[in-house]
Amino acid sequence: MATRTVVFDMDGTLVQARNAAWNVFQDTARKYGLQIDTAEKFFDLFRSNFFEALAAACRDAELAKQVREHFLAALRDRYTPHLIPGMADVIRALAAHYALAVISSNAMEAIRRTLEAAGVAQCFAHVFSGDVEPDKAASIRRILADASYAHVRRCSPEYTEDGHWDGEEVYLVTDTVGDVFEALSCGIRVIGVAWGMHSAEELRAAGAEFVALWPQELVARLLPEGSCSPEGCQCAMDACTTGHCTVASAPDGGTSSTAREGRDVRGEAAAAGSLRRARRATAEPGISSAHSCGGSCCARGLETTVTTGTATDRRTDHELVAALSAIAAASP
Repeated sequence: MATRTVVFDMDGTLVQARNAAWNVFQDTARKYGLQIDTAEKFFDLFRSNFFEALAAACRDAELAKQVREHFLAALRDRYTPHLIPGMADVIRALAAHYALAVISSNAMEAIRRTLEAAGVAQCFAHVFSGDVEPDKAASIRRILADASYAHVRRCSPEYTEDGHWDGEEVYLVTDTVGDVFEALSCGIRVIGVAWGMHSAEELRAAGAEFVALWPQELVARLLPEGSCSPEGCQCAMDACTTGHCTVASAPDGGTSSTAREGRDVRGEAAAAGSLRRARRATAEPGISSAHSCGGSCCARGLETTVTTGTATDRRTDHELVAALSAIAAASP
């Protein structure tokens, strides 16, 4: 069966939460005299449902309520973690192909602030936070029960309303053993990540079918044919506002036929050659004017500027580089 929805845990999976979450929780632990006085004890709360484990650490239901409310308020006010390096690109690559969701024990305000700061908030179709639904399994069951949750949102305000999702699968991506258990109890598949609260060995033992060592492995695992396809190529950061590339890269490294129409490539090459000769004539001392390897240093300036919406993307013009190389090879 094909995958229709990919659900992400947030803390420790999308963001670097080990220190950030523990630092926020320490104030709550001290205020209410909880015996959760080390990061390891805090991480242990995530071996099952976090809020149930937190309540079990309190002496009564009233204290558990106060502790939960205090911690969520602290998260809203002070929780500002950074995304895992490279994760923003992973999110954008997957957003064109799957409905993405977040299910987290964190507060909605903290989740929104974090995802907006990273520029990926609208890549996610839905967010279930701890102050909306503390039971992650309940949120997963809601997604499974309603096919409309599978409508893709390609990093834009609009939701798609096409597709047939009956019988297709849902993945959870997480860093905690507790999340693995909750996902498996709902009958969905689980990918673990090795950079969060629990180790790769613990995640595999809990039932994760695969544990990623690097964020990019999520793309390789979920998009085995590559991240670009006619229905949603993510070759530029802003391409997900339309779901396709404005200027697509051809398999040979050149630009698409649409971008090539009407171009005088040899004329551009001649002009660029003149510019390069002028630059060599005024080269800085110690830099050989004969240097023309055709590599990235020689290709500087041989770029096209592509504008999509309000963003500008610069790409090396491989056709121009090739033409210059041919001219150089034919010159005496």
